[in-house]
Amino acid sequence: MVAGIAGLVGYSWSKLPPSAEWALPDRPANVRIVSADGRLITNRADTVGQTLSLEEMPAYLPEAVIAIEDRRFRYHFGIDPIGLVRAFAENFSAGRIVQGGSTLTQQLAKNLFLTPERSFERKIQEVILAVWLEASLSKDEILELYLNRVYLGAGAYGVDAAARRYFGKSARDVSLAEAATLAALLKAPSRYSPIANPKGAEERAQLVIAAMHEQGYITDREASLAMSQEIRAVRDVAGGSGRYVADWVMDQLPSYVGALDTDVVVETSIDLRMQSLAASALNKTLAEDGEARGVSQGAFIAMDPSGAVKALIGGRDYAKSQFNRAINAHRQPGSSFKPFVYLAALEAGMVPETVRIDEPVSINGWKPENYTRKYLGPVTLMSALSHSLNTVSAQLAAEVGPRRVAEVARRLGVVSPLLATPSIALGTSEVTLLEMTGAFAAFANGGEGVIPHVIDRIRTSGGEVLYERQGSGPGRMIDPYYVAMMNAMLQDVVVRGTGKRAALPGWQVAGKTGTSQDFRDAWFIGYTGALVAGVWFGNDDSKPTKKASGGNVPAITWQRFMSAALDGKQPVPLPGTYHFRDPNNPGGLTAPIVTIGDDGEVLTVVPETTGSIVRPASARPAEPRKGFFRRLFGD
Repeated sequence: MVAGIAGLVGYSWSKLPPSAEWALPDRPANVRIVSADGRLITNRADTVGQTLSLEEMPAYLPEAVIAIEDRRFRYHFGIDPIGLVRAFAENFSAGRIVQGGSTLTQQLAKNLFLTPERSFERKIQEVILAVWLEASLSKDEILELYLNRVYLGAGAYGVDAAARRYFGKSARDVSLAEAATLAALLKAPSRYSPIANPKGAEERAQLVIAAMHEQGYITDREASLAMSQEIRAVRDVAGGSGRYVADWVMDQLPSYVGALDTDVVVETSIDLRMQSLAASALNKTLAEDGEARGVSQGAFIAMDPSGAVKALIGGRDYAKSQFNRAINAHRQPGSSFKPFVYLAALEAGMVPETVRIDEPVSINGWKPENYTRKYLGPVTLMSALSHSLNTVSAQLAAEVGPRRVAEVARRLGVVSPLLATPSIALGTSEVTLLEMTGAFAAFANGGEGVIPHVIDRIRTSGGEVLYERQGSGPGRMIDPYYVAMMNAMLQDVVVRGTGKRAALPGWQVAGKTGTSQDFRDAWFIGYTGALVAGVWFGNDDSKPTKKASGGNVPAITWQRFMSAALDGKQPVPLPGTYHFRDPNNPGGLTAPIVTIGDDGEVLTVVPETTGSIVRPASARPAEPRKGFFRRLFGD
């Protein structure tokens, strides 16, 4: 028996690296991600918290851990013979690993050097390394290392990260009851999370407090007070949505500073108030209208007109899905793509009062239809864009050429591949919410191209600046003359068109609704002179919704966010002023503008008109204009 055990130990030892190479791994660098005003969004990397000495922690924090996890910690040599014998007996009887019996030192050895594999060989290696740790370090050093490295759920490694994650404070400041709650997590971090399972966490924490009292760490009165204290865990910023921001930051970080060998602080442009408002607006809409509209997911981005991202929501619930729909989802934008078509038309010499015929057309065999399958006859470009008439957009794209439309979109920052075919007029090429929102920012800022960004500065924890954003973007992308025209037309979308639900009293609001084929995607991209925001709703599997369109759930959510985000702020006018020949009757039409219902239904129709009507020369695509394509994100 003894020979067999010795042989097993020898074999397991032989699978480890030579003992001369054993060394404590360096603590991974921590990334502290903060908002524009310096408040913590989250910590990232493998430790996600500050390293604290035992002296910096309240004494009852390590005592709570010892009391519940390893009461003989101060007296054993890395393994607890009593606990080990009990565990081996249970495991031998079961024929598999069913009980750990590990000391804190063994747990530390596993965390530092071994994989999570549950086998007898790995258990023996754990014991060998635990004895080596005990010979190499003092008890306090082992305990301190353990408390700073142990995983405590919700992406938090170490007690400081866990205290910040669950209680919004440093581990230096936790109460006795909070310390017991942290110690309770060690048994099963997800099962005893004070956020996911408050009742289970409280029950387990009370066991920890009882163990501390039994072992003489706390008095009767201290135990009684701790058991009566209500533990209030804090929710992650904006219901967890801040972790979508953190993912985006971490994806970009290597390109700014390379591999990290020291703790850093990433200062972002995020406004935590707006982040919370955006999360609330999106989730309220999903709660109220999601089931009725057949919508299960949404995404939201808000940025200032320079492209600095102020809020980003990548989905309904980060805990259930970490996929960032605001950054990474490519979806058809539908009619929210039409402003690029109209800008191309203006740059080709047209004006908002230019008239086209809303009628059935055929372009190389393609026959686009209006949402309502009704046709209004002669309409101005302003009215056609306001009411999102597909036939007019298709005619304009055919006149200026699909390639010119694609060029305009790329110039403004749409970097996803665009198919320069006639259907580009209706937004059939897939794009992201980030690039669409960034492209609309050029209308809000007077024609300057923007590069959407979230990282403002990166510095070490000691204050050394590793990166600082400089420059103002790629420069002018739209002539101010056309900016004024586009802003006038896109305001009309909100005043009298499909985007009426996005109106904000006292503010000039412009924007565009978008609905993809079969109601799979619903968009609204809108802006004021102070803020630009984009909203998307749909389903991850592209299942058609129940008539969710740009004019309902996205516009409602956009207005819900903007009214709160801009509350109390002085209205900022949109750039440019364009005077129509007759604001009440643009283009000389003989009847009022049509009215569109909430779902795009035509409520009134313009009658036949008299006078000169400009028809397109033909229904076939025009020859694309020659020239060089400008790339927005080129170096």
